[in-house]
Amino acid sequence: MWSAIARTILSYRLVWLGFLVVLTGVMAYFGTRLQLSYQIARVLPLSDSTQYQYERFKERFGADGTLMVIGWQSDRWFDLPVYQGWYQMTEQVGKLQGVRQVLSSARMFNLQRNDSTWGIRPVVTRMPQTQAEVDSLKTQVLSLPFYEGLLINPATKATLMAITFDEQKLNSRARIELVQTIREYGKAFAEKNNIELHYSGLPSIRTEVMKKVSGEMKLFMGLAAVFTGLMVWLLFRSGRVVWLSMTVVAIGVCVAIGTLSLLGYEITLLTGLIPPLLIVIGVPNCVFLINKYHEELAEHSDKQRALEVMIRQIGLSSLLANVTTAIGFGVFYFTNSRLLMEFGVVAAICVMAVYVVCLLMVPILLSYLPVPKAGQLQTLQGGRWRGVLNRVDYWVHNRRGLVYGLVTVITVLSSLGMFLIRVEGYVVDDLPKNDPVYTDLRFIEQQFKGALPLEVMIDTGEPNGVFAEAGRALYKVRALERVMDDYPEFSKPRSLVDAIRFGYQTYRGGNPKYYVLPPAMELKKMVGDAPLTGKASATSSLAQSFLDSSRQITRVSYQMADVGSIRMQEVLSSLRPRLDSVFAGTGYKVSLTGHSLVFLQSNDYLLGNLYESLLIAIILIALVGMVLFRSVPIILLSKLPCLIPLVVTAGIMGYAGIPFKPSTILIFSIAFGLASDGTVYFLTSYRRQLQLGLEPPAAISAAISETGISLIYTALILAVGFAVFAASSFGGTAALGVLVATTVLMACLTNLVLLPALLLTLKRYRV
Repeated sequence: MWSAIARTILSYRLVWLGFLVVLTGVMAYFGTRLQLSYQIARVLPLSDSTQYQYERFKERFGADGTLMVIGWQSDRWFDLPVYQGWYQMTEQVGKLQGVRQVLSSARMFNLQRNDSTWGIRPVVTRMPQTQAEVDSLKTQVLSLPFYEGLLINPATKATLMAITFDEQKLNSRARIELVQTIREYGKAFAEKNNIELHYSGLPSIRTEVMKKVSGEMKLFMGLAAVFTGLMVWLLFRSGRVVWLSMTVVAIGVCVAIGTLSLLGYEITLLTGLIPPLLIVIGVPNCVFLINKYHEELAEHSDKQRALEVMIRQIGLSSLLANVTTAIGFGVFYFTNSRLLMEFGVVAAICVMAVYVVCLLMVPILLSYLPVPKAGQLQTLQGGRWRGVLNRVDYWVHNRRGLVYGLVTVITVLSSLGMFLIRVEGYVVDDLPKNDPVYTDLRFIEQQFKGALPLEVMIDTGEPNGVFAEAGRALYKVRALERVMDDYPEFSKPRSLVDAIRFGYQTYRGGNPKYYVLPPAMELKKMVGDAPLTGKASATSSLAQSFLDSSRQITRVSYQMADVGSIRMQEVLSSLRPRLDSVFAGTGYKVSLTGHSLVFLQSNDYLLGNLYESLLIAIILIALVGMVLFRSVPIILLSKLPCLIPLVVTAGIMGYAGIPFKPSTILIFSIAFGLASDGTVYFLTSYRRQLQLGLEPPAAISAAISETGISLIYTALILAVGFAVFAASSFGGTAALGVLVATTVLMACLTNLVLLPALLLTLKRYRV
């Protein structure tokens, strides 16, 4: 079959070239339509209970991640020039299209009551012109406990601007321009008043992260192309090999961005890695083909025959190797996580597409190029590495006991390191500690306890249940808030209870000491004859944002610190029994939800799916090997050279303190697929040598000689290519690059030394 494929490729060269040109043009065209993802990527499947509760919450109250905050701290917070500048900035932001509401110390609202009529009035009606006016406003602002801990921190003289976005604008391209405009207003205020501003909240974090993702995709495409190209040149010392390889991967990149666009996917933190990954992964395909071509030319100098043998012998092993790599990516489809499914499906498709492009492009272009001279062939065949391979061959035949001993020691030490791995994720832990996104979030946490949303949803089980039984549910909500106050990770709550406390302060003449939940009789009167909690009142929006339409379900909103998944699990384990105790006997259903909880829960979900996806990858890759080699003992033992590098990588993570999180969890399935490539190439060569009539020891030596140079070259190219990801500003991406580079280098050693030793030990079995 492969002889026919070789003849078809070489006989219809212009047709195939035309096909590749058209394919590249079409996919590049569709790639121009590719967009950044402006929505929060969903990791958990809809069937997950945490995701289900979050979706249920959003149906009733809308998205919870629409709040951006701008904070600062200064003794001059109520000086006339500073306050005027803050007032002007507040007004500017409030007029932007896509901004629903702005609150700050220059835009606050108070309640007023005339007889039985309630209303809302602004605390600040115009920009103050004198310091006396500002001092008067300061007195009013500090007399409103409703805003303390939300917009102002009197103890530290810190203040916030809270900006709520329209959800439709927030999940579109317009968000970037909107957030950038707000930052420009902030920059003008900061420079004029010599005050440092801090920006946080999910809209700001998401915008800055996506800007980095977009920039890094372009950066890594360039770095991957430069460094893999440089590595190819250093190994082959041939410009033609470099541009051949770069041409193949350039087409692969066009296919990748076109595939993303055609499938309706967008650029996320993961899919943005696919183009540079293909540059790195695609080059080894070219290396194996070109090495075989040069080997054949050195033997008989017949170009046509060399090209046909290259396609026939490398085509099948390269196919199997790319299938194993594609499986390493494709198993993410079984996670039921949209984020991972999109990444896995597109990466798997594109890996196979690059293989096809390489199998067509390399032989066709080589057929038009002149045959290298004899001196060049010696360099191209890696003559300087032959001494290393001879040493490897000696160890495999004469020092197998030592090989097994060293591998055992390394594996045991690495296994111990695995137990040190922490499973922990933070919302912004992929960013360096000196990144403005990180430092700004920490400022907000220090001054206002956090900027990440957490919601508590209380379902009373019956319409109007929130106000039934003399406001029983409201007193339970207040008890809940007291319990939550015991945890420093949570900010001051925003709830219907706080709106009523605000109203009761007004009801009792504005004295701050009456900012409390009123006694049952007064509460009943307020709820009954005051539209504070009704639908027709001017104040209804204050209360209705915490009620569903049937007044059956209410919410308590918190902003929380980015404490990490470990601490969050500890908090939840302590908190849930206490909340159950508060609501015991009521029949109410209490749910903790919100984007923060969903994100942290995603970490545990991904870890569980790591084991599942890795097991599926092992089974599928073993089945691929069975199709070709038909020897169960050899196939099973041949997985050791692929698995031991993963154990070593996990051990390094444990000793180096690199935790499991969404980005680093990807390492193992990807690395296993890449490590299996070398196993496939070596076993294919070994099988071919046996079919030529060689005995196992001689066949092992011949396989080492035939595949060794290519295995070393591809490992070095992959390692350098993945190492460029260490330049990422995202810690997880940098760790992924370094650890995968380490894994492929370790896999090169195990495939060249351990695998041949195992095959000699099991020489009675034939592949």
